[in-house]
Amino acid sequence: MEKENLEKDSRFGTVNFERRNHPRFSLNLPVEYWQTVDSNSHLGRTGDISEGGILLYLRKEIAIGKNLNLRLFIDSGLDFISVEALAEVVWKSLPGGENEEHRIGVKFMDISQTDMANLKNFLNSLIDLKNNPRLDVPPRLLSALGIKAPDPLLKFPK
Repeated sequence: MEKENLEKDSRFGTVNFERRNHPRFSLNLPVEYWQTVDSNSHLGRTGDISEGGILLYLRKEIAIGKNLNLRLFIDSGLDFISVEALAEVVWKSLPGGENEEHRIGVKFMDISQTDMANLKNFLNSLIDLKNNPRLDVPPRLLSALGIKAPDPLLKFPK
């Protein structure tokens, strides 16, 4: 009887599949943030990002349930674009050391259609790049995305 209750609870069991609605991308991007009750902005960075939210690395601790205004800076290929959103802190972890950053998980609460479209286009371009790496992509960018750069000496059949 107790085993049945444990199996029904998704937190327990031998396999706990992640229940994410959107794929996440490990990216280190600059982000500006400020709490809705404070106009002073601070700088942080992303750890990963999806259409639903962001893992942030911040110098300041933010309580779960607090709202943050975010301005994320992404490279569209031609120019830098800022994406703005209102987000809610849904989880956090304590830093390991004195000068380490706080890991904060946020979900998007309010984002304009234009900003969401820009974010989706950016993330879709990463999917395309991972599935079809072009030879003109810098090897460092491929490496940052976890893609092995093709050997430049490798001859492709025509």
